[in-house]
Amino acid sequence: MKVMVREMPNISSITSREILDSRGNPTIEVDVTIRKHKYTAAVPSGASTGTHEALELRDGGKRYGGKGVLKAVSNANKIIAPKLVGKDCTQQTQIDELMLKADGTKNKSKLGANAILGVSLACARAGAGESGKELYRYINSLLPTKPNSSKPKLSLPRPFFNVINGGMHAGNSLPFQEFMISPKAKTFREALRVGAEVYHTLKGIIAEKYGKLAINVGDEGGFAPPIRTAEEGLSLLMGAIKKAGYSGKVDVAMDCAASEFYKNGSYYAPKKMTSGRLINYYLKLLKKYPIISIEDPFEQEDFHSYAELRKKSGIQIVGDDLTVTNVARIKTAIQKKSCNCLLLKVNQIGTLTEALQAVALAYSAGWKVMVSHRSGETEDTFIADLAVGIGCGMIKSGAPCRGERTAKYNRLVRIEEEITKR
Repeated sequence: MKVMVREMPNISSITSREILDSRGNPTIEVDVTIRKHKYTAAVPSGASTGTHEALELRDGGKRYGGKGVLKAVSNANKIIAPKLVGKDCTQQTQIDELMLKADGTKNKSKLGANAILGVSLACARAGAGESGKELYRYINSLLPTKPNSSKPKLSLPRPFFNVINGGMHAGNSLPFQEFMISPKAKTFREALRVGAEVYHTLKGIIAEKYGKLAINVGDEGGFAPPIRTAEEGLSLLMGAIKKAGYSGKVDVAMDCAASEFYKNGSYYAPKKMTSGRLINYYLKLLKKYPIISIEDPFEQEDFHSYAELRKKSGIQIVGDDLTVTNVARIKTAIQKKSCNCLLLKVNQIGTLTEALQAVALAYSAGWKVMVSHRSGETEDTFIADLAVGIGCGMIKSGAPCRGERTAKYNRLVRIEEEITKR
């Protein structure tokens, strides 16, 4: 009798290259080959970044205005690849730890978080493929849990569409970075439809009020009308929701990115405010509009004000620049009771393993998690599978516009079909 011996899914080669992201800036893409099967991942890039994020290695100089990533590409090909070739691609933690050891810095400044993450995500895709699993199911199997605890259930996330841009995402005078709509729907497909209908209704309202130039879209597909205050942005959202016929069926959310309008101890929103006055301002907005979530309402070291707003508002307070998907920062936020939700961005920390450790820590503290894209995105749909795999129930990937944004939403439509058929 002939015994079939399964060949180990060892890495045959790792090849990376420089490609362009959605803003036309270079980023890194990585291929991991297992025998003759190739698995690819691309790395996003942020515009509004926290100072505690892992370092995205750029070349400097004249080429691409200094934003080239050939150093990161070289590090992936010449330093990381030789250490991983021959390793089992399903050993994600071991792979990521080998890269972290090779880098040896706190912020991945030696090899570059972009080089490390590209390899990490491509290896995860390879592990899923070689295990015969969909990526979201494979990610679920990787999520660390306490002894005798079950994995979170797979679930489709509720989308948060960024439809009005300000701050670092736009050229207007609006200090707050994102105004989002989030439909209350029974299925993801329905939520996507409602979001798209409200988005196009909003487009018509803005064009009529501010002219056609105001309906050009920003990095994340949202509109950037010439407005200055949160009230103006929220009023536009409420008008679009009502006109589209979804009053009471769509909630709103904000990403303030307050570190961007904080200077010399004061916030400029757009009026000069102390943290106490800004808290009262947020509470005033909550009384007038159906806001269910506020992200980064204060600058990235102001743990105390986060905690005050969380306590007084009773809504979801999301940490992004405050926590940067970093276990140490999350622990501080838990201790100070600053947030009740983690914004998960894998490129803030640099490996899938560390990102999943951050998720596990947030869950253990009773927090929620929202998976997020970056303003500089690629066609890669990894975060769609990530949101389903960790069962977090929330994702933001921009407006229902621009291919690098809709790629994630369309992937979720397909995942929903797969899950409901089972």
